[in-house]
Amino acid sequence: MEESRQRLQKILAAAGFGSRRACEELIRQDRVTVNGRPAHLGDSADPAHDAIAVDGTAVTLKPAHTYIALYKPAGVITTLSDELGRQTVRDLVPLEGRLIPAGRLDADSEGLVLLTDDGELTNRLTHPRYKPSKEYHVYVMGRPDEMALARWRHGVDLPDFDDKNRDGGRTAPAQVEIIHIENGSQERNGTWLRLVMHEGRKRQIRRVAQLLGYPVLRLVRVRIGPLHLGSLKPGQWRYLSQQEVEELKASAHKPT
Repeated sequence: MEESRQRLQKILAAAGFGSRRACEELIRQDRVTVNGRPAHLGDSADPAHDAIAVDGTAVTLKPAHTYIALYKPAGVITTLSDELGRQTVRDLVPLEGRLIPAGRLDADSEGLVLLTDDGELTNRLTHPRYKPSKEYHVYVMGRPDEMALARWRHGVDLPDFDDKNRDGGRTAPAQVEIIHIENGSQERNGTWLRLVMHEGRKRQIRRVAQLLGYPVLRLVRVRIGPLHLGSLKPGQWRYLSQQEVEELKASAHKPT
């Protein structure tokens, strides 16, 4: 029971009564009661069991947000709907409510996608100033040499994507290292790379790899900030733990 008790000002702020400092002032003004008794600054309560009121009106906490980690399979679109009738990430999570993907992942790519109704967190995760690092496992054709890897690590000058979406210019530095080299048939003669980056230009990884002469054959996102794909399989999803949510929020408040 003790773990569920919280400071009154924190409960009131979560219920929409303003900042914690403003809620402290409500308590000082004797406008807050707990189980019918006047509350005092420093008091704690359990919002699930105690009757908390402000000016005689019962306090109800806003519904908790939903946070979903999904393994998006290749071919699935990272949108809420598609005019061409293609399957979307929302189709894979049969829950009610408006869950929005926090960022995009190319249709041809696969891996971790976060869906949530927490608009503030979504804005943070997609804002250029706060974007956390993202980790990818990328299978490319051939074996990149050290010169190609060095170019990728230091930044590559990309041409404009197209007339409507220019998105060209020099890419930011990235971490790139070889994970595994496959030497088999012609179809299996490729290299797995581990790539960590903050940027997210349109099809950036594929464009850089193509420019360097090592086309991407498979691309899997395995991490967004502190959130890992883990043991999820294509099409599977799970709820985030409270610790994962807190770590993700903390990472989204650190400027890159």
